[in-house]
Order: sequence, then C-alpha cells, then structure tokens
Amino acid sequence: MKRTIQVRITKGERQFVAECLDLPVVTQAATLDELANNIREAIALHLEGEDLSELGFSPDPTILATMELEAVA
Repeated sequence: MKRTIQVRITKGERQFVAECLDLPVVTQAATLDELANNIREAIALHLEGEDLSELGFSPDPTILATMELEAVA
C-alpha cells in the first residue's frame, strides 16, 4: 500500500498549481502557503467517505510535494 500521495507543484503565469499524481485532484493559489492548504483540503474532500485500502493507500498517507523549477543556464 502507498504511504504517500505525490503532488507536483508548478509556477504558472500568475498562480502556483498543484496536481496530484495519484489522484484526480488539481488546485491553484497565489502563494505556496495557500496552495499547501488548498491541496490538503482538496485531497481530504476527494477521499472523504472512501475506503483508502480499496484505493491502495495506507490509513494515514502523507503528502509528498515536488516543485518544478525553471532550468538554470
């Protein structure tokens, strides 16, 4: 069973975007702090009432976020 829910964070033109790699969850926000709160809430709402073991997750999965940065030349 998976113990983590992976999230990729990118910087759009005006907002940060968080996209789950394990679930169909996407959210955006103006700041990283707001984005962290939004992704936690969106994941919780998506999983509400679900049997996590049926989805392949442990009972208390953590969220692992990776941020993509622009390349440095």
